Amino acid sequence: MILYDTKVAPNPRRVRIFLAEKGIDIPMVQVDLGKGEHKQADYSKINALQRTPSLVLDDGTIITESVAICRYFEELQPEPRLFGRGALGCATVEMWRRRVELHSMMPTAMVFRHTHPAMAAMENPQIPQVAETNRPRVLDFLAVLDSRLAETRWLAGDDFSIADIDGLVALDFLRMARIQLPAELTHVARWHGDLSARPSAKA
Repeated sequence: MILYDTKVAPNPRRVRIFLAEKGIDIPMVQVDLGKGEHKQADYSKINALQRTPSLVLDDGTIITESVAICRYFEELQPEPRLFGRGALGCATVEMWRRRVELHSMMPTAMVFRHTHPAMAAMENPQIPQVAETNRPRVLDFLAVLDSRLAETRWLAGDDFSIADIDGLVALDFLRMARIQLPAELTHVARWHGDLSARPSAKA
C-alpha cells in the first residue's frame, strides 16, 4: 500500500501522527501542492477532489479523507486504541475530535487561506472579511478547550486519542494562520506541551 502525503499540510499530518502512534510504517509518496501536483491527471485519478492524503491499497482500492484512513488502520491494528473504548468512550472521542475539526481546524483554515500570501493562487479571490469573521470563532473555541482541559489531561478523558492528534495539528496550524494562543489559556498551553513532547509529533 502507498500513502500519498503532503508534508506541509495539516490533514496528511493527522494520518502520519496516527500511524506513528500505532507504530505502523508504510511507503509514502509526496504530493507537492505548491507545484500543483495534486491537480495533475495521474493524481486526479487517485483522488478526484485533488487533495491529500490518499491511501492506495495493494488491490488498488483507494481510501481518501484523513479520518477514514485512520479508521482503516484502527481496524487493522486495534491497539493502542485511538478511537476510544466502549460506547461512551468512542462517542466522547468522536465528539471532541469533531468539535476540534469543525470549530478549530476549519475556521483556522479560512483565516490562513484568505490572508496568507502563499495561498493567493489557490484561494482566488482571497477575501479578508472571511478571515476576520473566522478569527474570533477560533479564539472562542480555544476558550472552550481550556475549560475542558482544566478537568482532564487528554481531550476525551484519561486516554490519549485521535481527538488529541487533531488538537495538536489544529494548534500548530494557528502559527501558519498567524493566530496567537491567548496567554491566559494555560490548560491549552499545558496540553500542547504534552502533545508536542510525544515522539509522534515529529511525524
